[in-house]
Amino acid sequence: MSMINYASREINCKIVYYGPGLGGKTTNLEHIYGKVSPDSRGKLISLATETERTLFFDFLPVDLGTIRGFKTRFHLYTVPGQVYYNASRKLILKGVDGVVFVGDSQVERMEANQESMQNLYDNMAEYGYDLTKIPFVVQYNKRDLPNAAPLSELQSALNPGWEIVDTSRQRSVPNPYQQGEKLVEQLPTGEWIERAPYFEGVAINGDGVFDTLRAVSKLVLKTLS
Repeated sequence: MSMINYASREINCKIVYYGPGLGGKTTNLEHIYGKVSPDSRGKLISLATETERTLFFDFLPVDLGTIRGFKTRFHLYTVPGQVYYNASRKLILKGVDGVVFVGDSQVERMEANQESMQNLYDNMAEYGYDLTKIPFVVQYNKRDLPNAAPLSELQSALNPGWEIVDTSRQRSVPNPYQQGEKLVEQLPTGEWIERAPYFEGVAINGDGVFDTLRAVSKLVLKTLS
């Protein structure tokens, strides 16, 4: 979890971009890195595998203010998408403060999305982390492609919601990012569920990239305040 550097007066937070191979994780980070001021970012580290790269860099947002006199530095990571790199995926998740799941909207990638989401839940559980209780945001990338699945199908498959058993939290909560939708709602069957915030993206053009980052960053900061 977040680490405090008293010498630099910074709180260091780790955000991991997870998802299937070639879904857009790397493209998200490359776009962010290209737009962040060189004065406020660290070096972009790239570890190449046979089919894709694992990226890492850190940056200090200038518009988020301070928390108890400390600035917040975000460390952004991507994980390799292929199943056989699971040991690396798991290692990168250690100490995570927030997670972005980047799903590939293409219909034929639905199974890969679901496998990756299940793998995320499994790896988080091995560390004793509960994905439903930490900052978690979903991005549906490649929305511009003609074979993109409908949002309703993606939500049903990847973000159907988790049940809320705490009666004090069983109240309707609007989705601040999607008009007319709710993050917490009661189903016709009577159960109360909560879903992760989601965004549509075309990461190659930068669409939805910073919306996603801002949302997960705010959720991380909320856990620190």
